[in-house]
Amino acid sequence: MVVVNTKNDAVHAAAQQGYAKEAQAYARGRPDYPAALSDWLAHTLGLGPGRQVADVGAGTGKFTALLATTGADVVGVEPVDAMRAKIDALQLPTVRTLAGTAQAIPLPDATLDAVVCAQAFHWFAGTDALDEFHRVLRPGGKLGLVWNVRDESVDWVAELTTIITPFEGDAPRFYKGDWKQPFPHPGFSALAETRLQHEHVGPPEQVIIDRFMSVSFIAALPDAERQQVRAQIEELIARHPALRGQDTVRFPYTTLAYHCERL
Repeated sequence: MVVVNTKNDAVHAAAQQGYAKEAQAYARGRPDYPAALSDWLAHTLGLGPGRQVADVGAGTGKFTALLATTGADVVGVEPVDAMRAKIDALQLPTVRTLAGTAQAIPLPDATLDAVVCAQAFHWFAGTDALDEFHRVLRPGGKLGLVWNVRDESVDWVAELTTIITPFEGDAPRFYKGDWKQPFPHPGFSALAETRLQHEHVGPPEQVIIDRFMSVSFIAALPDAERQQVRAQIEELIARHPALRGQDTVRFPYTTLAYHCERL
């Protein structure tokens, strides 16, 4: 989920303001991850009991909690206080949280078996972040980058994107592809990609409204503009035949998981 604008090494305003304001909606509305990703964590990243992993840009801890199920010791690194408090509230016994950024992880050199960024790397993609990941990883340690990407081949999903895109400004976005620019990196092997199909199933208020109102640059808007966006989303739900009157909707995603190894 969150964090740094590498242009000035500070937390991007859209992340700082938006995620602080809508941490609760973020926790409610963001999808979890497909069950098959647990196998990827265990077999591709090698996570399990006795392993040490950092979730960088940990947000409210959705992915942090999944990492904890591997039995590994987990550090959630997150700069936004309101988000980090959500992780602490989960009271996960194998998880501790630290205030930090991708460029300044408060851990010693070569102490981690893996670094994972879920819904986050596009916020801080840069050579400086990869240099820092290289520093904290042991030789042979793994870097994992994960995104749940909306399936915009579905018409109503594409309409939702059309509603929010005019407000994105300079906020980093996965779809722009800028996150790929720091690769290849001399400290890491080539990236390998895994694709998994996924759905977020639940009431439209959760999987659509909370999901989109917690988008960083939407959450950071002035209240009047934010309410206008919400009204457009509610109008779409009320008129679209796949959504109208539905107590439960199935929001389609493709989960993209990338990994490489510290050389």
